[in-house]
Amino acid sequence: MTTITKFDQFGLSAGMLASLERMDYTTPTPVQAQAIPLALKGRDIMGSAQTGTGKTAAFAIPLVEHLLKNPTSTALVLTPTRELGKQIMDIMHQLLGPKSGIKTAFLIGGAPMNKQMDMLRKNPRLVVGTPGRINDHLERRTVNFDKTDFLVLDETDRMLDMGFSVQLDRIFKFLPNKRQTLMFSATLPKNIVNLSQQYLHNPERIAVGSTVTPSKNINQVIVKLTEEQKFGVLVEQLEARKGSVVIFVKTKYGTERLAKRLKGNNSGFTAEAIHGDLKQNRRDRVIRDYRAQKYRILVATDVVARGLDVPHIEHMINYDFQQ
Repeated sequence: MTTITKFDQFGLSAGMLASLERMDYTTPTPVQAQAIPLALKGRDIMGSAQTGTGKTAAFAIPLVEHLLKNPTSTALVLTPTRELGKQIMDIMHQLLGPKSGIKTAFLIGGAPMNKQMDMLRKNPRLVVGTPGRINDHLERRTVNFDKTDFLVLDETDRMLDMGFSVQLDRIFKFLPNKRQTLMFSATLPKNIVNLSQQYLHNPERIAVGSTVTPSKNINQVIVKLTEEQKFGVLVEQLEARKGSVVIFVKTKYGTERLAKRLKGNNSGFTAEAIHGDLKQNRRDRVIRDYRAQKYRILVATDVVARGLDVPHIEHMINYDFQQ
């Protein structure tokens, strides 16, 4: 017997409610409470919500419901990074359930093209991917979005920051004009507003939390140092604090160098580096081991600055000012 939860108010299918129960989703977060009813009605959405608000489920639940109720429809989710895409795909598979016949494809750079082509030959109804690799497949004519009537852009501001505007414009040309589009962004600069006006139809505007002020439970500190002082003070800070840490460094080479230096500092630090040049299997392993708390310190470029769900992180340090 399915436990009645507050998700019942949305009129979701029995299969979806069963999936939510398996996932221990009981009460919708504010962004879910706002977005899900509108999306189920077929409305376009322009949403601003920070990481950690339950945003992924806010678009994933109505997306999966749409696919279940419309057997000929397909859906596309665009995301800025491979890691965020993997998290989104994991949630989609959980919502679809273990016996779902809906095929999926995960299209990201750094992964074997042949394996992705094998997924596409099975006519997936859900594609999650990064704009660059999606464009690669469009150029090869190995992907078809003629029936894609549900589109999600997640972390849109991040995608534009990473230079994906040209790729996004090209992808839109291959999508049907008649579609439902959900766009989420942590911030709303002018280019995001312009994009929403260009590609969304009379969107509903939802906002959860401030996009300019930090969360109330975050304490921020600025330490002014010379370049020569930085490493010594970093070590002092790490020794004085407990719990997992993410250290953001400006360059790919800098992440490797700092992680190596921390591990060789005779302080008992455990650290790994992650950046965009790592092969995908190594990036997956680094994140997997970090979630499992096999090491304490993750030294990263801003490739992991958005969207990663690692609940045990207690400290974030910007060792360099970001670009």
